[in-house]
Amino acid sequence: MKKLWQNLIDKYGYPKVSITLMLIILCIIAIIQKQDMSGLLKDSMVRMGMNGILVLAMVPCIISGTGLNFGLSLGIICGILAGCISVELNLTGYKAFFTAVFISIPFSVVVGYLYGWLLNRVKGDEMTVGTYLGFSMVSLMSIGWLLMPFKSPEMIWAIGGKGLRTTIALSDRFAKILDNMVAVPLSGHLLPIGTLIFLGFCCTLMWLFLKSKTGVAMTAAGDNPRFAYASGINVNKQRMIGVILSTMLGGIGILVYAQSFGFLQLYQSPLMMPFGAIAAILIGGATAKKAKISHVISGLILFQALLTISLPVINKMMPEGNLSEVIRIIVSNGVILYALTKVGGND
Repeated sequence: MKKLWQNLIDKYGYPKVSITLMLIILCIIAIIQKQDMSGLLKDSMVRMGMNGILVLAMVPCIISGTGLNFGLSLGIICGILAGCISVELNLTGYKAFFTAVFISIPFSVVVGYLYGWLLNRVKGDEMTVGTYLGFSMVSLMSIGWLLMPFKSPEMIWAIGGKGLRTTIALSDRFAKILDNMVAVPLSGHLLPIGTLIFLGFCCTLMWLFLKSKTGVAMTAAGDNPRFAYASGINVNKQRMIGVILSTMLGGIGILVYAQSFGFLQLYQSPLMMPFGAIAAILIGGATAKKAKISHVISGLILFQALLTISLPVINKMMPEGNLSEVIRIIVSNGVILYALTKVGGND
């Protein structure tokens, strides 16, 4: 038994094995408590679809050698800005969502280029600089959202009429547009298959890119920069491509998140979002230097299912008060801390 445990640890790493066991135990407890398992499945799938592309955004940064993208907030801000422009243009439905996606891309490319340029000049400290830059830009944009010349009454403050609200409702714009695109009923719940299909499409594109000539060069630059340089590969260029791709996926990812959530959240909301994505991909088996699409998928399933199932299970075990928000903070941040301190595995 001990040998089996050690083999699992060596192959998959502490985070993936431990979180899997914890999830299995929670599922057993949920069944004993007669929880609505189809509802928990639906909620888990919604969370996976919401957060999937944000987790996928970690892959190009890791592979290119710049490490975990703690500055993902930069791409998230680009996506939020694009969503606000879509609302300002008075668009609805698929047109509103995909217009926001297309608008976010040039913003993300410019921001990603500048971000990549900076990271190429601070090699070895990318994650520290990324964290600082992400926090700084979120704080700076807290002023920017107040000064931007948007006029839509759906977005500006009702009293005074200047500056954007903290939360912008998307119910009449593109809320649930992907969730309801292909919705499969299960015991009275609608599974958001459309969002998962969109996530699968993005994962497939990333997989194909990594198999391309540019993707192979980027992987080589991340694996062994000196050997790549000796082979004629422009390492700084490949790192730049990885950062730009990650920033683009961050912009698209927050729009997918917003359509499921039903709101665009501004000001301080993007501040901590990179940490959840980082925890998920680390739990999936990635490291600061190695990541695969399989790490994205397995990490999403484990992390989001754990958060979804743990709250009602613990609330039912301690019914004296509503501890859901306290438990959510403890579980989510505890898992993030555990993933960051126990990275390992070869799969």
